[in-house]
Amino acid sequence: MANDKKKMVEEITSMEVDFAKWYTDVVKKAELVDYSGVRGCMIMRPYGYAIWENIQKDLDARFKATGHENVAMPLFIPESLLQREKDHVEGFAPEVAWVTMGGSEELTERLCVRPTSETLFCDHYKNIIHSYRDLPKLYNQWCSVVRWEKTTRPFLRTMEFWWQEGHTMHETAEDAIEETERMLNVYADFCEQSLAIPVIKGQKTDKEKFAGAQATYTIEALMHDGKALQSGTSHYFGDGFARAFDITFTDRQNKLQYPHQTSWGMSTRIIGAIIMTHGDDNGLVLPPAIAPIQLVILPIAQHKPGVLEKASELRDRLQSVCRVKMDDSDNSPGWKFAEYEMKGVPLRLEIGPRDIENNQCVLVRRDNREKTVVSLDELEAKIPELLKAVHDGIYNIALERRKRMTHVCDGDFEDMKKMAAEKPGFIKAAWCGDLACEEKLKEEAGVTSRCIPFDGESVSDRCVCCGKKAKATVIWGKAY
Repeated sequence: MANDKKKMVEEITSMEVDFAKWYTDVVKKAELVDYSGVRGCMIMRPYGYAIWENIQKDLDARFKATGHENVAMPLFIPESLLQREKDHVEGFAPEVAWVTMGGSEELTERLCVRPTSETLFCDHYKNIIHSYRDLPKLYNQWCSVVRWEKTTRPFLRTMEFWWQEGHTMHETAEDAIEETERMLNVYADFCEQSLAIPVIKGQKTDKEKFAGAQATYTIEALMHDGKALQSGTSHYFGDGFARAFDITFTDRQNKLQYPHQTSWGMSTRIIGAIIMTHGDDNGLVLPPAIAPIQLVILPIAQHKPGVLEKASELRDRLQSVCRVKMDDSDNSPGWKFAEYEMKGVPLRLEIGPRDIENNQCVLVRRDNREKTVVSLDELEAKIPELLKAVHDGIYNIALERRKRMTHVCDGDFEDMKKMAAEKPGFIKAAWCGDLACEEKLKEEAGVTSRCIPFDGESVSDRCVCCGKKAKATVIWGKAY
């Protein structure tokens, strides 16, 4: 693993010394974000935004392949509109930012700066859904939202963050539930196939589900320090919002019905997941699928005749197989090695006078620094092969870590508290289904329910908290 290798970037705190400081150092040093003059809000710098753009492109293609269309909703929600769904507004009330003035005049009705857009979509759907022929409505929106957080960290929790939010309406409950599950699987596939992050799929407990939802499904990832990160969620609302907004349609038997609704979202916090799943003491380790630069070409002894020309020729040639950059600055090779290592570029191509003579170059993998001498004639075939090897390498490291840091507690509450205090990671333990036990586990053991996994595994027939008959196995853990 790259962690075992020599440290190249001294300005980055070791993750073993201070994981939180390591994270902040990487985010700043890799020029992903800068702090803004507005508390809790971040500036996404070009390199950070380029990662988000690649995430957008990948996810957007997956959404469109499943029949979804992009729309844009207003930034502001009238207070009366937000109040239409009681459970929803109560869930978001502590995080809402309000606009009370327009210019120099006080508004007759407060406007909420959107924390999410269910109410806006419903207000629109009631105008466009009339018949079963109008269904399903499969919409998605790319935007930023505002939630007034008390404690913030770049990507992981900011007052304004960027995301996509899908909002769909369906003819039947079965159709809507199928959509909820389908989109959770889209997220899981994206995380594993594009981000090289293994995830656990499951359902949130009632305590942890989204405000106003009947059921919330989630994908949970395990970070390097053993904490969980909720990486994407998909919600089934039933017809609750439809009833609140009086959205009806004429069904196939010519009767009025309420449509069934879903929403689902993934935000810029997934960039935090990438950093904390794959990064090491030298900085970022980016999955090739979303890396802004997949291959950096570094000319060695570039002052010598023909080196820059050959490097430029390779850059132009390889643009057809990967996102490539050539660094012909006058910085030293050592500085360049450290710089692109820190930025997480998956592959480095080194070429100097002797390489040119031998019609070859050296390719270096970011994940394990493995060097491969490759004929210049074979680069178009070799680079995709190595990019896949980097993806598979970092995925397998993350999966092995999760296996190593997943524990089973089939004892009592004292055993659970001891395990939670001494063993970072996921803990599988049985639960009776009572809210009191869930809250006790949070207050006294310091763990929250991450999800009830879909695999239905049973680790005990007794609740780890109270000893009563268990209803489910739950993944518990400390989380971001």
